[in-house]
Amino acid sequence: MQIVEQNGFLDAATVTAQKNGHFDVASLTAADIPNPFNHAKPVQQLLPFLMITRFEGFVNSVSRGGAEVGDSGGQKESVPAMFVFGDSLTDNGNNNGLASFAKANYYPYGIDFAGGPTGRFSNGYTIVDEIAELLGLPLIPPYSQASGEAALHGVNYASAAAGILDITGRNFVGRIPFNQQIKNFESTLDQIAGNLGADAVANATAHCIFFVGMGSNDYLNNYLMPNYNTRSQYTGEQFADLLVQDYTHQLTSLYNLGARKFVITGVGSMGCIPSILAQNLLSHCSLEVDKLVMPFNNNVKAMINALNVNLPHSKFIYVDTYHMFMDILSNPGTYGFSVINRGCCGIGRNSGQITCLPFQTPCANRDQYVFWDAFHPTAAVNIILARKAYDGNTNAVFPMNIQQLANLNLEPN
Repeated sequence: MQIVEQNGFLDAATVTAQKNGHFDVASLTAADIPNPFNHAKPVQQLLPFLMITRFEGFVNSVSRGGAEVGDSGGQKESVPAMFVFGDSLTDNGNNNGLASFAKANYYPYGIDFAGGPTGRFSNGYTIVDEIAELLGLPLIPPYSQASGEAALHGVNYASAAAGILDITGRNFVGRIPFNQQIKNFESTLDQIAGNLGADAVANATAHCIFFVGMGSNDYLNNYLMPNYNTRSQYTGEQFADLLVQDYTHQLTSLYNLGARKFVITGVGSMGCIPSILAQNLLSHCSLEVDKLVMPFNNNVKAMINALNVNLPHSKFIYVDTYHMFMDILSNPGTYGFSVINRGCCGIGRNSGQITCLPFQTPCANRDQYVFWDAFHPTAAVNIILARKAYDGNTNAVFPMNIQQLANLNLEPN
């Protein structure tokens, strides 16, 4: 039994039906598991040609005033496509072909995902998987493997260990920083525009959702790393200012490439993740770590307000993952969780000193765990966060939610 995505993508209806099921591992052998240290090159050559057909379709759809019926169980698409930029919280396979230590294309990752291990740092869905489904889209394929029908509804450029700063995550060797993710998107657009024309592509792109979640690694795998000198160069406030200054330029670059509908996530609480809990004998959450990220989140909110004023005919919304995650940790029983202080898969204190290893046996009651491994939430948490971001109130997402953003009619340039 080979546990790989067929043709680089998954059938959305199958995933919908099976996402809460369990992956059968009884007949697994070592040959069935993708090698987490495989250095094969990404397959990207077909992407531009596959995207052209879909862009033609939704260019025509946009001109008629609406999206067509999607491939997610017959549900109507709210938007033509979604493009994803981020880190391991949203990476779904882009690191698989890199010479990188930041990989998750091996069991037990994907144990509850219909396609098994794919490169998602989760037992099942990521936040963008659930959002895609709520938007009526199939699951968005990774840039490195995009092919088939799924590639025609958007592309995921996210890369584990990536940051706003190019130097972030270098301890993991291979990764695709946000700047390069933007260049990859630009390359996709260049190929399509050459066939359909710049104006038609720009009009269609303006109706798509652009999901961006960056910043966590700039702290976990840069500022807090002893082999980086960042902490000696900048105070917490100065570092947050530096990050958001670069972030503003990067998001403006996406705007200049035609993006108009932006979903920007803040950095969630990192002081209570198993990796941080394991660093002290009492397993206490680190208020110091969370205090570090607060200025960043505050700056991002201010940035979004400024971008909404300064970039015409666009809308930026902020998903308050910190607030949502802290509510889950403070009221776990309300959400159906009973274990909040250790990972479902990992080694050492709090199952957080070493993250989930190949063939390691994870916990059986995964839906009751907040954390999947030393750093990442379980699929159950991801789905909760996605649904709150999609149709929640302003305590979770503002100035509007994703559903409202998808239905928003922006004036053309």
